[in-house]
Formats: sequence, structure tokens, C-alpha cells
Amino acid sequence: MMKRLLGGPGTISGFLLRFGQCAFGAASISLMVTALGFSSYTAFCYLIASMGLQVLWSFGLACLDIYALRRKRDLQNPILVSLFVVGDWVTATLSLAAACSSAGIVVLYARDLNMCVTNKNHLACNRYQISVAMAFVTWVLTAMSSHVMFWILASV
Repeated sequence: MMKRLLGGPGTISGFLLRFGQCAFGAASISLMVTALGFSSYTAFCYLIASMGLQVLWSFGLACLDIYALRRKRDLQNPILVSLFVVGDWVTATLSLAAACSSAGIVVLYARDLNMCVTNKNHLACNRYQISVAMAFVTWVLTAMSSHVMFWILASV
């Protein structure tokens, strides 16, 4: 029998974690896409791709959580939890890499080169910074759910 942990699959807390991942990932994408000139930077394009994958993964699992809650189904079987663990770890790794690389570009332009002060009309530094912050929040929520999934899998 698997342990019922806070944030596990098929629970309200698990759904809230997935919803948060989806919402913050979508916010990160929308802020970055609306920033002028984001496509000139590879790290920002990678952030959008990574957050897009994260949103799709989280949305799919949130829908699965809703299904399990409505039908009173148990999603905690070893095969499903193994899939959730692998998916969460992959998306968490990609999200962290994208957020860190984008944060490096933002710090370089905003702090080191002072391009945000000199090129106010050409760079949307505030949007870049908020988008990267949203990506880090997405990663934290994904790391929490992947940690929970790992402990559920270990309790088999």
C-alpha cells in the first residue's frame, strides 16, 4: 500500500500543485512573448520551449487529478507513479536549466552591462525579470511535486 502524501496524484493538494505549475508557467511564457526582442536571445527561446513543455505536462496531470477526484479513482499504482516521477524529474530539470540560463542573460544585461538603463526603449528588462521569476516559481512547484512522487514511489 502506497502512502497518501500531501501533493500526491489524485488529491486536491496534488491538483493545486499542478494548477500552480501550469499557471506560473503560462505567466512566464506570456510575459516573455510580449517582451520586445526576446527572440534574439537563445536562452529566452529555450525558456519558452521549456515552460511550454511544463505547462502541457502539468495541465495533463491536473486533468488526470480532476478525473480521479470526480470518479474517486486511486492513481497511486506503481506504474503510474513511476511515469509521474520520470516526467516530473525531466520537466523539473529542463525548467531549472531554462530559468538559470535566462536569469544569467537578465543579470548580464541589467546589472553588468547596464543595458536596461541605456536602452530603455529597446529592451523590456522588467518583463524579462518577471518572466524568469515566474519560471523559478514554476520550478519550485515542480520540484515539490517530483519530491512527493519520489517518496510515494519509494514507499511501494
